[in-house]
Amino acid sequence: MNAVPPKVQNQIAMIQQVQQQLGTIVQQKAQFEMMAKEARKAETELEGLSDDSDVYVTIGSVMMKQDREKVTTDLAEKIETFELRIKSLERQEKALTTKFEQLQSQIKGALEGAGAPSVN
Repeated sequence: MNAVPPKVQNQIAMIQQVQQQLGTIVQQKAQFEMMAKEARKAETELEGLSDDSDVYVTIGSVMMKQDREKVTTDLAEKIETFELRIKSLERQEKALTTKFEQLQSQIKGALEGAGAPSVN
């Protein structure tokens, strides 16, 4: 059996690195999606409150009363930030997936070209 050529070894190392990066991005995207979902839920709850309702926010380990309009504005900004970050992560995920597939194809081609002749 032939040894794996150095070029293919390098490509295998690269594909492992891309795979790790992809896993990290998928994980980050899931976290931001969860935070956006929670912020949207809070925004929906705020919309259902009467104008004279008290609104509290948690800051660290302390709950503080805040103006409802300020909280609503802050939530909208957070949601927008989360959605922008999710879109950015989706673009990175797509680029890494494409790179992964290209490397996978290159490795497969190199191994098939260097491998033993096929049996018919």
